[in-house]
Amino acid sequence: MDQRIVSRAEWLPERLALLAEEKALATARDALAVKRRSLPLVFVTDPYAFATEAGPAALADLFAGKSQLIVYHFMYVMYGMDYAEG
Repeated sequence: MDQRIVSRAEWLPERLALLAEEKALATARDALAVKRRSLPLVFVTDPYAFATEAGPAALADLFAGKSQLIVYHFMYVMYGMDYAEG
């Protein structure tokens, strides 16, 4: 890609136009996040089972009495490596 070289006077209007687009995108992203957070909750009835260090556990057990659960999803690719754990 060939980059143009221009004076600051030529650059500034383009930069301000781009800034307006960036702000519009940020506003739209924030509005979308509000919609996502306002989605209704779903009651989970499926009997999910998880393998934990302490043995099998149901989904509710993972909360350990707390109201929220954070899940970290760790993935790795095995190309001839012998991983015992992540």
